[in-house]
Amino acid sequence: MTAVFDDKDLLELFGDDFENFTGTPPTDEHYYSPCRIDTESLNKYAVVVIYALVFLLSLLGNSLVMLVIYSRVGRSVTDVYLLNLAMADLLFALTLPIWATSKAKGWIFGTPLCKVVSLLKEVNFYSGILLLACISVDRYLAIVHATRTLTQKRHWVKFICTGIWALSLVLALPIFIFREAYHPPYSSPVCYEDLGANTTKWRMVMRVLPQTFGFLLPLLVMLFCYGLTLRTLFAAHMGQKHRAMRVIFAVVLVFLLCWLPYNLVLVADTLMRARVIAETCERRNDIGRALDATEILGFLHSCLNPLIYVFIGQKFRHGLLKIMAIHGLISKEYLVKDGRPSFVGSSSGNTSTTL
Repeated sequence: MTAVFDDKDLLELFGDDFENFTGTPPTDEHYYSPCRIDTESLNKYAVVVIYALVFLLSLLGNSLVMLVIYSRVGRSVTDVYLLNLAMADLLFALTLPIWATSKAKGWIFGTPLCKVVSLLKEVNFYSGILLLACISVDRYLAIVHATRTLTQKRHWVKFICTGIWALSLVLALPIFIFREAYHPPYSSPVCYEDLGANTTKWRMVMRVLPQTFGFLLPLLVMLFCYGLTLRTLFAAHMGQKHRAMRVIFAVVLVFLLCWLPYNLVLVADTLMRARVIAETCERRNDIGRALDATEILGFLHSCLNPLIYVFIGQKFRHGLLKIMAIHGLISKEYLVKDGRPSFVGSSSGNTSTTL
């Protein structure tokens, strides 16, 4: 979900500063208003450093998450969802060096890689929120309805996760189809959507449909399920199980804090392009800067979940220390001192999580 400009936006935005353009050239003969862009933007080298740090943290953290979950004998439904979430973040993290290089030197990798890394970015976002929505439904059924019908049949979760990956690919497919490397005159090469004719129409379709089915609907599902789940937990005064749910709530909250701002700015940009809200040069500049900043926040999300598990997830921390003790990285005495968590989570048995 990347910030893009209409074909006719080029001269409207940049006027004589065409060399600063990072989009696609104009293809029509419409009138171009003398709208000049504020060329002050985020320092590209600072962005490169941020991407590099996120890459290293995400690579290490999500690899450890997958290792800890794989090492467990009996993985719960929630474990499987979180495992897939770590896989999505790890796959996206592998593309960050490419995005960082493109920030510094422009897109020098050609069209095939442009399509692939753009696809991975979209799939990471959609699979993330869909997996979190499935976790919310699982917790809702286990706590509010106290049912084990779905959660006892653990083989179903494999099909659900497969369906999530398939749906994420479908939602990301338009980006894969239309993205290509392009080298505009007097500017660095870019990875951009080539929508051909009816640019505004296609861009609306590419934004509205994925945002509806890949963001808004899963968000509503999470709000509904967690709202009723919290009400049930507090009504039953299940204090210990409240603590066991902290990890899941923290994961959802961090996801929303990272990705909701970007999507809200995208909505504002879409409304402006659809002429629902007034379109001015100042507003274009503000939205452009906001998209750049909030996209970085979204990228940052890929390294945060492992930190949540370490600082909040008692069982995850114990599992990680156990692996370290087995490989002689820490003493077994320290592992015993850390102690085993007092509650054992199971998605099919109670309201605890396994992290």
